[in-house]
Amino acid sequence: MKNLELDLGERSYPIFIAPGILADGALWLKYIAGSQVCIVSNDTIAPLYLADLKAQLSEKNVCEVILPDGEAHKTLAVLEQVFDTLLANNHNRSTTLIALGGGVVGDMCGFAAACYQRGVQFIQIPTSLLAMVDSSVGGKTGVNHPLGKNMIGAFHQPNCVLADLNVLKTLSDREFSAGMAEVIKYGLICDAEFFGWLEQNIAGLMARDAELLSEAVYRCCENKATVVAEDEREGGRRAILNLGHTFGHAIETAEGYGNWLHGEAVAAGTALALALSVKLAWLAPDVAARGVALLEQAGLPVEPPSNMNVDQFLQLMGRDKKVVDGRLRLVLLVGLGEAVVTSEASIEIITEVLLAAGVSA
Repeated sequence: MKNLELDLGERSYPIFIAPGILADGALWLKYIAGSQVCIVSNDTIAPLYLADLKAQLSEKNVCEVILPDGEAHKTLAVLEQVFDTLLANNHNRSTTLIALGGGVVGDMCGFAAACYQRGVQFIQIPTSLLAMVDSSVGGKTGVNHPLGKNMIGAFHQPNCVLADLNVLKTLSDREFSAGMAEVIKYGLICDAEFFGWLEQNIAGLMARDAELLSEAVYRCCENKATVVAEDEREGGRRAILNLGHTFGHAIETAEGYGNWLHGEAVAAGTALALALSVKLAWLAPDVAARGVALLEQAGLPVEPPSNMNVDQFLQLMGRDKKVVDGRLRLVLLVGLGEAVVTSEASIEIITEVLLAAGVSA
């Protein structure tokens, strides 16, 4: 068992990391507020783990919502299913929602919890590597809009996070690789030592070595908890967690949500951010090359879609949440493990980088 706490004063909560903790109700049942529980999952994950979870909740009044799987269904219309179920089962403000799934389920369940009767409690049980190391921690919740990713949402912290490493055994290779994009991100933005560790252990991680995965998940959660504790609502430092995301969100929106997985789009976006950092003479080319090489070793794309053009990229990036007063803010590197949030990259330089990466004019 590895565990740590995200320190947010009265809203602090633990993150538990271990194989088999889904079946250890004694560990986490105390984080359920009352007798009512609503489990939110999807039609891929529910057949695998819902029965095991419900077995720990036999003394609770439990209902469930099974959403369709995939980023394409991360919408307000689909979210209505959660509210419909809560209301039909007369759930009150003491209810606890449980997110059993990957990042999409976690974001939607958390947003439902933030909205239902103006805010109820919830628990995150991430079932993908990406959700374990990133989206389940920090309280960002929301849904997509056709014009932009995660543009409708709220900050709403969970009661606890349960990262059961056993569930990674059923994760597809593609989804596992997508999660590695966020793992590698932490080494690039704030933990150079961890990046070196990843370079040394990437083969074992891709083979899903249990001890290496436990260490990687812990280090990522530790890094994210530190950043979020400093800046919960992304007024400053927390924005460094978005390395590659402004480019990546543009890719996801342009290609249709789910056609490129979030981690895949972030990987290609990270490669663009590294190239831009080099173009500005902020980052040594050899450091950028190490970042791209590690992404490739994790089975991730490092080039943007061939069918996107520069205007499309810039238009979609201009709708990103990190745009302030019309200025595009990007997360770039000034060294390994050293990220900055900057508006200094001109449209002309960004365009040059996009063109050099094969994006059409």
